[in-house]
Amino acid sequence: MSFLDLVKTRQSVRKYSAGKPVEREKIERCIETARLAPSACNSQPWRFVVVDDPKLKKAVARETFGKLVSFNHFSLEAPVLVVMVTEKPNMTSWIGRVVKNRQYYLMDIGIAAEHFCLQAAEIGLGTCMLGWFDEEGVKKLLGVPKRKRIDLIIAVGYTEVNKERPKKRKETDLIRSYNRY
Repeated sequence: MSFLDLVKTRQSVRKYSAGKPVEREKIERCIETARLAPSACNSQPWRFVVVDDPKLKKAVARETFGKLVSFNHFSLEAPVLVVMVTEKPNMTSWIGRVVKNRQYYLMDIGIAAEHFCLQAAEIGLGTCMLGWFDEEGVKKLLGVPKRKRIDLIIAVGYTEVNKERPKKRKETDLIRSYNRY
């Protein structure tokens, strides 16, 4: 499949096949792809905590629920949650962040996460990136040090329905210009 076809295929999955575990080899392949992602000054500011123990995964999934608004309950169905812990960037990247007032590590985490999700799509897995969760609750469950950040959780599993939804995106002319804004 071409890269464009892969990007068109990848979607945020919120319905996973019950009882169908994800093979660790497939998770390892996704992590290897994410590991190879570029990062500012090659700082590689990430660590992946794979949560596949059913009892622990259920507890982590509950930390993704909204307290006032009901969402992310699908995370209970996903057989695997991958928690992306932000590690300290190297000195060059840190200096660049201060001088340029840019959060390079967030860009790096995003690139690595998308590498993970695209690889998952290529090998038949569905994913959904979650940014809403109780960070302190997840840290406590997984033993993540207090000074670390968790910026993203990725739900992973086999999709219950292999039906592509049409992507609702802005028209190209609304997001692109040449030489001037």
